Amino acid sequence: MMRPKIILFGDSITEDSFGDGGWGASLAHHFSRMVDVVLRGYSGYNTRWALKMINHVFTGDITDAPLAVTVFFGANDASLPDRSSAFQHVSIVEYKQNLEDIVTYLKKKWPTTLLLLITPPPIDEEGRRRYPFGDNPSGLPERTNEAAGAYAKACISVSGECGVAVIDIWSKMQQIPNWEKSCLSDGLHFTASGNKVLFEEVMEGLRKAGITPETLPADLPLMSEIDLLDPLKAFSKSDCQI
Repeated sequence: MMRPKIILFGDSITEDSFGDGGWGASLAHHFSRMVDVVLRGYSGYNTRWALKMINHVFTGDITDAPLAVTVFFGANDASLPDRSSAFQHVSIVEYKQNLEDIVTYLKKKWPTTLLLLITPPPIDEEGRRRYPFGDNPSGLPERTNEAAGAYAKACISVSGECGVAVIDIWSKMQQIPNWEKSCLSDGLHFTASGNKVLFEEVMEGLRKAGITPETLPADLPLMSEIDLLDPLKAFSKSDCQI
């Protein structure tokens, strides 16, 4: 049997999550021998673009249903409409509708899959001034924490209306002392500490749904199950035969 999957769907914070200390890499390590963690992160994407290519991302039928899908968009949608990342901006009304459409699509495709929405992260505006996207003659941050918070509230609202779980990383991260520099490398993307915060929140969301290493079987015999005097005996079970 093939290993079950957890799919990570989102923007650059998801795309980068398999880097050193990344939250996706930590998930893959945590579930090694049990789950394939599948990365589907698209740097710069907003929910409008995500909906345009969702059929391309999620192929397969009901028999391919993953254990869980994380949906982590909003940081780009929340870009301010009159600054350097205006091309990524999506109104909060459309953002909310797009998230609802993404959730509806996934629930219809895979009714048994756990969906975990993740709110946009907080924004350190000084960090965004120091690391702007593209030309920024105004010197103003293209994102603000206030705007990110409004989109986070919209994401939480969608979770309630659609009956799916949500991780409020916008609020959680701001509970960390000196979160602006501790958790964010450029005012938006995560440091190793920021990745650890999200990893722990995702693990808690999975745990609440009963998805833990303790509840999942390894896909082949563990070393502890192999008889050192007769190693091949462990592979004689029907599920290990070719």
